Amino acid sequence: MALILDTGPLFAALDRSDADHGACRHLLEAADEPLVVPAPVLVEVEHWTQRRLGTGAWLALLDDIAAGAFQVEDLVTTDYRRVRELCDRYADADIGFVDAAVLAVTERLGEPKLATLDRRHFSTLRPRHVDALILLPIDEA
Repeated sequence: MALILDTGPLFAALDRSDADHGACRHLLEAADEPLVVPAPVLVEVEHWTQRRLGTGAWLALLDDIAAGAFQVEDLVTTDYRRVRELCDRYADADIGFVDAAVLAVTERLGEPKLATLDRRHFSTLRPRHVDALILLPIDEA
């Protein structure tokens, strides 16, 4: 088992001023399974860290990846087919490449849960391998 990470929790864990920082940081620190980051997520995280936190936060994340704190999962050929299918099927819901790639990786790895703050999109998407994904951190509001 692994915990797949979408952009939101990874960025929020880095940004102390983010409203979800505490919950996301705790989720990552308490995980007793590999933390898997689909490769396309890194592009979004890099964008937001450079824009809001600066180069130091981005470099710290890269150091954590190099040290093995996170496993980066590249897309494979079948993932691209699934991404295309999802982008087509959910075109009206504004599902983009990164969200579709996150779901494709989650399906391929057979994971029933996903760390995401994007409840709107991931509550809409219907995975192939489970009825619905368990979205973490749990919204306690």
